[in-house]
Amino acid sequence: MPADTEAVRRRSMGAGIGLLLALVCAAALLTALPDDDREGGRPCAARTVASWSADPGLTGAFARYGDDASRGDDWTGGDGTHSARLPDGRVLWLFSDTYLGQVHAPPNPAGRPHAWRDISAPFVRNSAVVMGRSGALERTLPAPLFPDPVPQQWRWPVAARVEPRSPGSAEQVVRVLLWTRTTGTGPWIYGMPAATEVATLSLPGLRVESVVTVLDQRGVPDPARRVLFGTTAVDRGGWTYVFGGDDGQGATRHAYVARVPHGRLAEPGAWRYWDGSDWTRAPRPRPVLGDGERRGVGSAFTVVRDGGTYVLFTMAAGTAGLTRVSSYWACTPTGPWHGPAKGFDAPLPRDGALPQGTAAYNPQAHPALGGGDGRLLLSYDVNWLDAAPATAQAQVSGNVSLYRPRFVALRLAPPR
Repeated sequence: MPADTEAVRRRSMGAGIGLLLALVCAAALLTALPDDDREGGRPCAARTVASWSADPGLTGAFARYGDDASRGDDWTGGDGTHSARLPDGRVLWLFSDTYLGQVHAPPNPAGRPHAWRDISAPFVRNSAVVMGRSGALERTLPAPLFPDPVPQQWRWPVAARVEPRSPGSAEQVVRVLLWTRTTGTGPWIYGMPAATEVATLSLPGLRVESVVTVLDQRGVPDPARRVLFGTTAVDRGGWTYVFGGDDGQGATRHAYVARVPHGRLAEPGAWRYWDGSDWTRAPRPRPVLGDGERRGVGSAFTVVRDGGTYVLFTMAAGTAGLTRVSSYWACTPTGPWHGPAKGFDAPLPRDGALPQGTAAYNPQAHPALGGGDGRLLLSYDVNWLDAAPATAQAQVSGNVSLYRPRFVALRLAPPR
């Protein structure tokens, strides 16, 4: 073989081997990268709250809707605020514990100059309010929307998603994640965690078709170690990432995450739980955030995706009490989560008659209602926390500015 031909052959072999090695390295890198980093899109970068302001629009809309005396047996207040944008433009608002009936104009029997509920007002464990395409709150669905499974147990709706009835189906339904809780004592005066369920609602009629259990926790002896999923959910790359938390009694609680293919939220066998190193069918989740002290989440939290970054909002329990909303950020749902970052103090009702025990809790993001100008709409609930339920009920009944959602608009940016 001529010398120049041999040189060409060797260069070709070297180039081929180099290309093969590059492909092998690229494949190994893709295997090592988390799913979300392989999907393209904007890069991940640190995020924090750059600015925020109270949003009087929705806060006032729910106040006017609850105060409307022309409605009988209707929503006058609730907590656990979640929302889902429906395909026809309506919004389904979901609430946990809810007061129905009517609101009475001031002055109330205690002499306070604000509207009030009768102490005997109907109380149910969950409700749903439909907002029309125009943005007006139109009606309350028959409540409770999700009946108690058995006596001494109840259902709290949490995150909701519109998804195909089954993968690839043209028909869409609403899946609502439910927390089933049972009567408890001691530290569990608000109920012990029992199970995570998923309800399927028809579209457009919003009729409850079925409720299935996806994770039963009643076999876990210590209630503090039981994990309920659904406090928030994020769609990404063909998956719905469903976040959950435990009922730990420390300064902060732990956050967990599972994932489910689109269209299969109501299939228990389709759920995969993060065990610290992989997604596994066995329901033995490991925390992705929380040390029981300074870092962690409250009883409920929310996660959104901003560009390539996941941002988590929670009440800063254990660090600043139940008034400050703090945040964390991560490049994947499994973390590592960085923070807590800069937060803000949730505005409380401006009413001199409100007691010192008034607190904000349960921040929830509503990405579909942000206005499309880079703002993120966040709701939170307001209540008067007291170990004596009768005292708390009297406060909530005596002042309807309590126990209704309030809203703020945020803008996220890299930390300065």
